[in-house]
Amino acid sequence: MTMTLISAADLAGRLQSPDVRIFDVRHDLADHAAGRRAYEQGHIPGARYLDHETELAAPRTGSNGRHPLPSRADLAALMAAHGVQPDTLVVAYDASGGMFAAHLWWMLRWLGHERVAVLDGGWQGWVAAGLPVGTDAVAAESGSGAAPAGPSLAETVDADAVLANLAQPAFTVLDARAANRYRGEVEPMDPVAGHIPGALNRPNGENLQADGRFKPPGQLRAEFASLLGDRDPRAVVHQCGSGITACHNLLAMEIAGLAGSRLYPGSWSEWCSDPARPVARGA
Repeated sequence: MTMTLISAADLAGRLQSPDVRIFDVRHDLADHAAGRRAYEQGHIPGARYLDHETELAAPRTGSNGRHPLPSRADLAALMAAHGVQPDTLVVAYDASGGMFAAHLWWMLRWLGHERVAVLDGGWQGWVAAGLPVGTDAVAAESGSGAAPAGPSLAETVDADAVLANLAQPAFTVLDARAANRYRGEVEPMDPVAGHIPGALNRPNGENLQADGRFKPPGQLRAEFASLLGDRDPRAVVHQCGSGITACHNLLAMEIAGLAGSRLYPGSWSEWCSDPARPVARGA
């Protein structure tokens, strides 16, 4: 069974374990320096900071989205530099309901790493539980050889496949953005408002309880079933603005026991960069 979540209490009991690597991926899409500032002010002891703009994304070309995936080789080298080995338990956390942590969770699955989990409740849950906080920064280790990427445990589709799917539907696109962005009423991040024609909408915040933890598996399963009907999870492709919050829905489906859905990493920011691609608006 795919690893998905780890509780604050469980992680607290593993802080001294040499086979655990904790990554702080707190981030603010409107203030790219905010995550590192937060990390420097206090973090889970032993956690290492990773930057979603510079370390967890490839260079932007203007047509490949706002957070293009790095190459698997570059991601493998980054993980190796932080001491991640095939049997390492990797834990990711953020302060945004798990959306950035879910993205790293998915990226490691894409790399072929099985032992990866998201801290349920995130930074806020850790602090609320009165667990220890550190301020010592932990850097990558130099001279570590790149751990080879294994067979991928997560599948992607590209823009061409999504475009072809409009004419001959083989999968359902699920958009994780807020409903008003999906409908095209507002667009704070990208130059064009709207959504991919035929896409359904599941704002990723709906995956969480009031305390910031994920809803129970049964509740998530029922909610996804009410939206997707009897569609095979393997025929679901997740998308958002730039491929980040889409991973939150993908993780939620895994928690619900709906395994095997895929990601369109370029998402809306890539899709709308080509004016030839169609745009839908409204519900």
